[in-house]
Amino acid sequence: SHIQALDCRFASQGSEPFLLHHFIGSLNTPYDYQPLETLFSPDTSKRIATSGGRPTNSSMPYFNLETGGGGVIAALGWPGQWESWFLCNSDNLLRIAAGQEQTHFVLHPQEEIRLPLVVLQFYQGGWIRAQNLWRRWMLAHNLPRPHGQLPPPMIAACTSGIYYEMCNANEENQNYFIDRYAEEKIDLDFWHMDAGWYITSQCWQGTGTWEIDPQRFPNGLRAVTNNAHTRGMQSIVWFEPERVTAGTWLADTHPEWVLGGKGGGLLNLGHPQAWNWLVNHIDRMIVSQGIDLYRQDFNMEPVSHWRVNDTPDRRGITEIKHCLGYLAFWDELHRRHPDMIIDTCASGGRRNDLETLRRSLPLLRSDHIGHPLGSQCHTYGIAFWIPYYGTGLPFSNDYTFRSSLCPYNTIGWDMRDPNQDYDTYRRRFDQRRSIARLYLGDYYPLTGYSLDNNVWMAWQFDRPDLGEGLVQAFRRPDNDPADADRRFPLHGLRPGAVYRLTDFDSPDTAERTGRDLMELGLSLTIPNRPGAALIHYQQIK
Repeated sequence: SHIQALDCRFASQGSEPFLLHHFIGSLNTPYDYQPLETLFSPDTSKRIATSGGRPTNSSMPYFNLETGGGGVIAALGWPGQWESWFLCNSDNLLRIAAGQEQTHFVLHPQEEIRLPLVVLQFYQGGWIRAQNLWRRWMLAHNLPRPHGQLPPPMIAACTSGIYYEMCNANEENQNYFIDRYAEEKIDLDFWHMDAGWYITSQCWQGTGTWEIDPQRFPNGLRAVTNNAHTRGMQSIVWFEPERVTAGTWLADTHPEWVLGGKGGGLLNLGHPQAWNWLVNHIDRMIVSQGIDLYRQDFNMEPVSHWRVNDTPDRRGITEIKHCLGYLAFWDELHRRHPDMIIDTCASGGRRNDLETLRRSLPLLRSDHIGHPLGSQCHTYGIAFWIPYYGTGLPFSNDYTFRSSLCPYNTIGWDMRDPNQDYDTYRRRFDQRRSIARLYLGDYYPLTGYSLDNNVWMAWQFDRPDLGEGLVQAFRRPDNDPADADRRFPLHGLRPGAVYRLTDFDSPDTAERTGRDLMELGLSLTIPNRPGAALIHYQQIK
């Protein structure tokens, strides 16, 4: 009972109180990934947990505890319902206890389980330095490596939810859009087929029959993926196998596999026959339909399905077996397709625990897409912990476009309109291509976090291995008219090196030493409200 995967005590390294940095999860709001701080004095405590059974649904399972002159990063890898306790006693010792929220069970003969992964990273110096050590560790030892390499920055296009309702997608209009992107010389990495390609009367809601709709795709998805391949694009196809609705093939044919039976519910990945069927069915689809990237969504809260199926002496076991089945499912897909990327969606960013991120990339960090304020705040927060992430990319103006730049972006232009300003689109597209690799560097916030519309927000991404980096700054629409100029000291540069600065809004360049940029700072003027500056720097000597 009450098994804690992490249970440690930490002493302060001085007279300073403990300061905990923790973060909101993804809730489809502007404040997704918002950084929070909690100060601990003696005899104080705080509980932080996820909700609903998805690990980043309400809070992130990643913590940075400053202990005075240094500290410790603590992270949980568990794709289920976790909780954590931070308890500071009267002697100013702080205890962290964390793990699966409910454990009270017996194990049967020969039965084995495992509990959450725990990572501890101790550090000296400031907490931002620690976050960059974490980012480097994530990149070096955790991100999936297709073909033995880190995933490069990528861009995809789709039609769903923008100009076509998802279930209106068919072979004809999907191929039309692929052809139009190629005709306009828009160089895409992926064509993205979203939900609703299967037999259903409920679009994305009606999951549980994973067969291609022959009316809309008489030649299968192959007719679309083959066309994409001939145009130099790979293919993404959306699945959501764990959510089963009533009246679908899984609910009707195998109710014993579903936590909820014929009425629909959660496909039980702890059930050996269900797991075996799913692995082989998805594998056949990947092979037969030419799918290059497997996207798995998860638009439900599983915790009630797990708990109602536990007996009093086995509380937590259904969740454990499901979570282990889920991880084993992806491991088997990777064994069969070692260079295939998996996208973890989960209602946009609600399943981003460390175990999941060791197997996949969060190519949609939040379902709150295309709003400049929210997009800026999402990048500000998520970049502390997750170096590779994605979102939609609106092209309506430079401000909204630059607010959503990420290592991975999805666009959705209405290619039926030949009179759009494709020259401007291509210019912005090329700008993104030229700097996207820099998002995989060290991350430094240059301003505080704010959801207010009257402030500036800015950050820096630095690639010391390349000797170059990127500064982004945003002046929001209600900013004071007199507040058009700012100066930002940069970080991580070589003091004696000379850097060439390129402003994407000016034909002029400048040269500054690393020492000047770190001590005196980078001066920026953004005359417009709203406005966005995009500055590239590169070491030249």
